[in-house]
Amino acid sequence: MRVQLGRSFGWLWSAYAVSTYGTWIAFGAFPLIAVRVLHSPAFAVSLLEAAGPAVAAMAAFSLGPWVEHRAKRPVMIAADLIRFVALGSVPVAYVLGLLSYGQLLVVSVLSGTASIAFTAASGAYLKHLVRGDHLLVANGRFEGTSWMATATGPPLGGALTGLLGPVITVMADALSYLLSALGVLRIRGGDVAAPRDRATGVRGADLLGGWRFILRDRVLRRLFLNSVLVSGLIMATVPLLSVLLLGQYHFPAWQYGLAFGIPALGGFVGARLSARLVTRYGRHRVMILSGWLRSFFPLGLAFVGPGLPGLLTVIIVEGLLITCMGIFNPIHATERLQRTPADHTARILSTWSAISRLTQAALMMIWGILATLTSPLAAITMSGVLLLATPLLLPTRIHMSAPEPATSAGDARVA
Repeated sequence: MRVQLGRSFGWLWSAYAVSTYGTWIAFGAFPLIAVRVLHSPAFAVSLLEAAGPAVAAMAAFSLGPWVEHRAKRPVMIAADLIRFVALGSVPVAYVLGLLSYGQLLVVSVLSGTASIAFTAASGAYLKHLVRGDHLLVANGRFEGTSWMATATGPPLGGALTGLLGPVITVMADALSYLLSALGVLRIRGGDVAAPRDRATGVRGADLLGGWRFILRDRVLRRLFLNSVLVSGLIMATVPLLSVLLLGQYHFPAWQYGLAFGIPALGGFVGARLSARLVTRYGRHRVMILSGWLRSFFPLGLAFVGPGLPGLLTVIIVEGLLITCMGIFNPIHATERLQRTPADHTARILSTWSAISRLTQAALMMIWGILATLTSPLAAITMSGVLLLATPLLLPTRIHMSAPEPATSAGDARVA
């Protein structure tokens, strides 16, 4: 029976979908602008890719407590509007002949920080909006949307870039956040905000509250360490794989797009299967098996070579990996939400996101050095070997958390 999550969830899902598609349409636009429009050197491009997300992640430690004590819908709308204005300034400056590398860096920081605030607020609001036993279905729909955007957004963005230049894709991304804000504005019903002491405000100890809560909960701690290391090791190989395929093996751009577009469809399939597999085999069993498999398949990239066999190897390996991620991620997100108290959700989600981004940035730099000292393929292989050990961090032999009753989800129902 198909779960109906109500109109309010539909607007939240629509807002997420339009902004996610906008993000993937503009994927790679900033480095392209830096190279082709501003003629920036390689180091400046790398700094643009790493510094913006890293600074935004550090700001997230104070954002968590701030978001926690405020109504979530206004925070989401404000975050969308900040991203709309920040990204919209890029095409305006370009038309006026005022675009600079410094502006791209500032925009990267502002949009990254606003994204973390939106993620923390939307996660807390989702827990308020949807019944506990429907969270897996809701997270599966978000996950499926994300992978469909990953599959279709970059090819569409590439076509727009080819026709109109990279600045137009940034404008499309900016407009997607305006549409997202309008979608959140259409949500009706209550909101949620943790009580706070107005006399003390946000204390220094509050900034580490999310981190302390994660470490105290054995299951959350193991899930956190596993997810941060897996995402960091996988993301560390993304630029190296680009160098390998485009630089050393001379894959045409359209083949490179296929190598990452087709596998993303596996994430959509996995997200659709996630709830059904849990119903049949149990949440813990499915999470452990998909968690092991998603750490096993990346080692297959060690066998990537030139030509058609190499292209097929990437598509198959990435397809299997992303399918397992599509199954695992909604279960992981649901377990995290259900183990988190409502008045700590925003703080924990922002801490989780911040440390994950910082870890990814650090591992990207380390793996860039490894690839320089050895080769891109050798560094990719090292990542695959280390990933084999990460499932040992997954929680084993435990009772998964029980679904929580809805705090406000009167329109959630089963058809």
